[in-house]
Amino acid sequence: MNLRQVGQFLAVAETLNFRKAAERLHMAQPPLSVSIKRMEEDLGSALFLRQRRGLRLTAAGEAILAHARQIAFHSEELRKAAADAADGIGGVLRVGFIGSATYRLFPRVLPAFRTRYPRVTLDLRERTTREILREIEAGVLDVGLVRYPVIEDTSADLLPVEHDQLVAVMPSGSRLATRRRLQLKDLEHEPFVAYAGTAALNLRAQVLSACQAAGFTPAIAQEAVQVQTILSLVESGLGVALVPSSCQSQASRSLVFRALTGSGDRLAVAIAVATHPTTEPPAARRFRELLVELEHDSKPGQPAIPPP
Repeated sequence: MNLRQVGQFLAVAETLNFRKAAERLHMAQPPLSVSIKRMEEDLGSALFLRQRRGLRLTAAGEAILAHARQIAFHSEELRKAAADAADGIGGVLRVGFIGSATYRLFPRVLPAFRTRYPRVTLDLRERTTREILREIEAGVLDVGLVRYPVIEDTSADLLPVEHDQLVAVMPSGSRLATRRRLQLKDLEHEPFVAYAGTAALNLRAQVLSACQAAGFTPAIAQEAVQVQTILSLVESGLGVALVPSSCQSQASRSLVFRALTGSGDRLAVAIAVATHPTTEPPAARRFRELLVELEHDSKPGQPAIPPP
């Protein structure tokens, strides 16, 4: 017994007429009669009583009717699920993200994506940029949101979708907190809480490069991987740090953020969407396209902290 026979059985059971069932199935009546007969032989029971007034389901036919309908229903659901996944409007989408994506990007893109594609299940996995890129390349993740620019080698395609600036953060009791205008050079004699090179190589390299361009090498007092951890260490008085301005939305009031003048584009950062260049799933493509759409609808280049 196969799915075709199940459909044929249902057509006959619902019409109780081989001719009408054949018309519904767009097939000739003799092959339909033969197929039902084979089905009865496979099951070892007659499914229909063939009478002069027409057909009637036997007890065996009544017993399998509900099961046949369930099989037909799940078969159709299986077909729809496969079609939806192929079209990018169903299935599971594995999304890797850095912690900073939760500040501004996620609140914009996740509700919009779930509204537009309700049959796509989002599997969200927090990772570092390096981990996301490796898992994109290996096919473990379908799409990623990573810190940009990226200095390490990767075969993933990268497209910036949220632009930001690195700003200085310090405890409210810092001697620099009372100053409204700061340059990066002003932080020269402060201990720094820096991004760990083993896990946040890109941001660490950018901060070191910007400081060196300003004429000094930062004195690193402590390292951390996540921006939120860096903020906590700064709040604890371990030093100052350079962080994306977007993180101030969830920061403690005991922290002071200052935009830095005179550094040009050296402090420009972004979050980029990362995808595999040849095996990007359809749902990942739709996620990427929505990010681009939202980026175009926003006002790019507006730092969260305006220059003084």
